[in-house]
Amino acid sequence: MLRSCFAALLAAAAVAGCGEESRPAITPSDDPEQEIAHIHGLGINPADGALVIATHTGLFRAPPGKNNATRVGDRRQDTMGFTVVGPDRFLGSGHPDAREDLPPLLGLIRSGNGGRDWDPVSLLGEADFHVLRAQGSHVYGVDSQSGALLVSSDDGADWQRRQPPGALLDLAIDPADPRRIVASGERGLLLSRDAGKHWRPLSTRLAGMLVWTDRLIVIGADGSVFRAREEPGRFSRIGTVDGQPSALAAHEDELLVALRDNRVLTSTDGGLRWSQRLSN
Repeated sequence: MLRSCFAALLAAAAVAGCGEESRPAITPSDDPEQEIAHIHGLGINPADGALVIATHTGLFRAPPGKNNATRVGDRRQDTMGFTVVGPDRFLGSGHPDAREDLPPLLGLIRSGNGGRDWDPVSLLGEADFHVLRAQGSHVYGVDSQSGALLVSSDDGADWQRRQPPGALLDLAIDPADPRRIVASGERGLLLSRDAGKHWRPLSTRLAGMLVWTDRLIVIGADGSVFRAREEPGRFSRIGTVDGQPSALAAHEDELLVALRDNRVLTSTDGGLRWSQRLSN
């Protein structure tokens, strides 16, 4: 059961019941150049509250209250790993726009202007992070080329390599301790208290997309939403989303999940009820 769920989520990551709708659905522009395909990452930009969507065809944004997602700048880089680290400040990874003279693997890249421009930070031509998480000066990335977990404590300038226990699908960082992380993978859920040096199993029955707010949230391949009761390790099934997740994020009291059909759902009650935020 776990392996089949993990395989389904891994396939979705490689490609890439709702409650009452309380916000307008967001749809891509009619311009074919604006097409959203294969959502890899999500975030809320604290600078303006806009929903930021990292995709196979570039970065898009949807301002609060607007029903259209539009392309950020004119880049069409495949932004695989993605995370918001501050107002207008993003980290990313993936593959360059075909018009750019860059190696096929972007390593760690950084934007300081809301995703309009990106600069290399480290590992250019060496790594392709399909999972990228950051808190404070700590950055964690799962390199799709080697399967290794790379860990940085200086904003991604220098890295230490960890060998994770099996293939990893997602990571979440304890908001209270950036060295304490949970990984989801082919062996279920695992906890590390020392930035990935050592691991212990949390659950051999659950695997899925992760986010850690006041509680750890897991969304499985079948759309089931689980929340840790107090300490990670004991989970309750609290709801469902009507599709297979491809990305999961949180901002303040809002959860955001992208589905494989490129819809984005939002929840403001900890994952109990979901409404549509973006539709393909």
